[in-house]
Formats: sequence, structure tokens, C-alpha cells
Amino acid sequence: MNLESELSIARSAVEKACQLCAAAQKGLVPQEKHDKADKSPVTVADYGAQAVIFDAIFKQFPNDKAVGEEDSGDLNKPENKALLQKIVEYVVSVTPDLDESKILSIIDRGNYEGGTAERFWTLDPIDGTKGFLRGEQYAVALALIENGEVILGVLGCPNLPVNPENPDGEKGCIQYAIKGKGAFQYALSSPSNVTNISTDDVADPALASFCESVESGHTSHDRSSVITKQLGTTATPVRIDSQCKYAAVARGQASIYLRLPTRPGYQEKIWDHAAGHIILQEAGGKISDTNGAPLDFSQGRTLCNNLGVVATSAKVHDATIKAVIASA
Repeated sequence: MNLESELSIARSAVEKACQLCAAAQKGLVPQEKHDKADKSPVTVADYGAQAVIFDAIFKQFPNDKAVGEEDSGDLNKPENKALLQKIVEYVVSVTPDLDESKILSIIDRGNYEGGTAERFWTLDPIDGTKGFLRGEQYAVALALIENGEVILGVLGCPNLPVNPENPDGEKGCIQYAIKGKGAFQYALSSPSNVTNISTDDVADPALASFCESVESGHTSHDRSSVITKQLGTTATPVRIDSQCKYAAVARGQASIYLRLPTRPGYQEKIWDHAAGHIILQEAGGKISDTNGAPLDFSQGRTLCNNLGVVATSAKVHDATIKAVIASA
């Protein structure tokens, strides 16, 4: 599968978006965020990163479509004029040829409904906005889907330590994968120094380390505790915001990531999992929903055929699924 051109554009776009996000996080003030209708927060960096990435994608692949998390609806409201001006300022700092009109138009290129008819990109410009607001972990997550299957993914993790064994060392890394070609990582500071990554080789679930969402609204922490007890795991779960959890499992920093449903009827969004999904698979991991079924990215903007997510290194997946089913 020759996707080197797509990968090059995607990596460069995510790097630019990470630069924008890092600058925005450093100088964020309350006026640079607002709450959407569903009460979830969105910042200047969410909008800015989506504009920067989609601009790069569509300049190179003008006929492609995209499923993006954000749209420009709220930005057209008079009360958000200052927010829009700040977005333009951040975007122009990394993509000088854009202006306000172009930025709004590009953001709305993410309105595709997805499915199986053609290839499309999916983007979460800041996965883990609450982590971003706390000054902690977040990810810029971009993936390419074709015929309902994720075939390329790039994760930008500006605050994630490059070396998990040195958590106080250099921070900021990119992970990426193309289907069938393995998974890789490099530091944002040195894009040419690429290393292969792989999941751990833990076979005994009692020795497996967990990572889960910081926000209790994203996963059932109580149910996770039951599952860890069933598996005999004694380690305290590591709680990390965003698809950085996929990154942690993909590079062997953790063995198990659980995203357990917190309310009936909730459907996971494809942009919350697509990039992490392909990277973890190519790193040797296994991903399914909580019933053991493969994640189905062919149904539109959500994983409506799936319930929750179980992402692990290969040898502990079956035991984890049994414990998850038993905990239901």
C-alpha cells in the first residue's frame, strides 16, 4: 500500500498543528475557549489545528473528504468575535497564506458523514481538550479511512515524554503508521530520527499495566477496578487524557487501555479512535469493543456498531475481554 505522499503531508500537517497547540496552551486565557451545546469545551487551538491540517490535506488532495470534530457555526456568532480573531492569529502564525474567510471555510470541510463509499480523512484536532486546558496530555489525531478501514494514522502528542523511562526528559512526539508497514515514533524536535515501536510482550494479565481516561465521564472507573481485580492486577492504573493512551500501549509503556461505557446509548466517535487504532495494530496490539468485536469505521461518524473499546498488547487481549464481559 503506497501512501508515502499522504503520510508525508499528514506528518507535516500534524507537526504544524502541534506547534500551534503548544503556543496556544502556553498562553491560554479564559476568553480563548467556550462550551459547545453539549457542554464540552472547545478552544482556539481546536479550531486552529483543524484549519491548519485540513488546509494542508486539501491543497494536496483536493478531491478527498473529511470528518472533523469541529465546525464554524459558533464562530459566526457576534459574541465569539474575539475568539475568532485569536484563532486567525494562531493559524496565520504557522500558515501565513490563510485569512479569516478561508479559515472558516476550511474548518467546515470536515462536515462529511463518513461511511464506505470513498476514502476520507478523520480528525480530532485536540483529543483531550480538558487535559489541554489543565496543561496536561492531549493529542492531535489524524487518520485516513478507505472502504471503511483505517489505513493510515498520525498522532501528535506535544506533552508526552519522548522516552517513557525518562518522564522528566524531553517532551513532544509523533507516532504514525501505514497499514502493513509497522508503527513508528519520533521526537517533535527531530523528525528525521525515527524509531520503530511495538507493544510489550506481557502474557500474564496480573503483570499487565493499565491506562485509562482521567475523566470519569469518558470511562467507568468503578468497572475498571472490578476488571483489574478479576485479572489479578495490583498496579495502580495510569490515567492519561486523550489518544495518548493508545500511544502508551503502542510503545509498551502500558499493556491495557479500557474505554468502558458510562451511559446507555453513547456512541464512540470515529475521530476519537481511528489514528490510535491503526498505530496500535501496527505496533502488534489488538483492539476490539467490549464484546470482542472489531471496531467498525464504516458506519459514518460514530462507531454505532460497537460498545466501548478494549485496546491491549496481543497476549493479554483474550483474558481482558473475558474479564470485561464478566464485569458487565
